[in-house]
Amino acid sequence: MSTPVPVDADEVTTLRAFLDQFRDTLRRQCAGVGADGLAWTLQPSTMTLGGMLKHLAFVEQWWFSIVLHGHEASGIWADVDWAADEDWDWHSAAHDSPDQLRTWLDEEIAASDAWIDEALARGEGLDTRAVRERHGSAPTLRWILVHMVEEYARHCGHADLIRESIDGRTGL
Repeated sequence: MSTPVPVDADEVTTLRAFLDQFRDTLRRQCAGVGADGLAWTLQPSTMTLGGMLKHLAFVEQWWFSIVLHGHEASGIWADVDWAADEDWDWHSAAHDSPDQLRTWLDEEIAASDAWIDEALARGEGLDTRAVRERHGSAPTLRWILVHMVEEYARHCGHADLIRESIDGRTGL
C-alpha cells in the first residue's frame, strides 16, 4: 500500500504524492499478472494491462524528458514510427515480457522523478515552463504534473475493470 497523500503539504509535495499514489496503484493492479493476463482485453476495447504499462512508460518520458526538457526520445522510443502506428506503445506490448514491461515503467518513473527534480532546481517551482509547446504555449510543470495525475487516474480506472475481469481481484 502506498503512503497516504498528506493533507497539509505544499503544492509540489501534494502533486508529487498524488502522482506517486497513482503510479503505485497501477503497479499493484498489474502485480502478479502473467503474459496472458497482461494481454487480456474487455471487448470491444483492445486495451490491455500490458499496453497500459508500456503506454504510461512512454507518457512518463514524453512529458518529463521530451516536453519539459526538450530531449529527443530515447531507449525503445527512439526509433518508433508513430506515423505508421500512433498506438504502437499499446499494440507492441503483446510482444514484450511482463518483466520487461514493468522494468520500462519503473525506469521511466525513476528518470521522470529526476527530470522533475532538475526542473524544480531552476528555482521557478511549478511555474517552470516546458521547452516544447502544446497548442502554441509551453505548459508549466504544474500543468504537466496535474495532467499526469489525470492520465494515471483515468488508466487506473481502466485497469480496475480489466484486472477484475482477469481474476476477480478488486480494491488493489
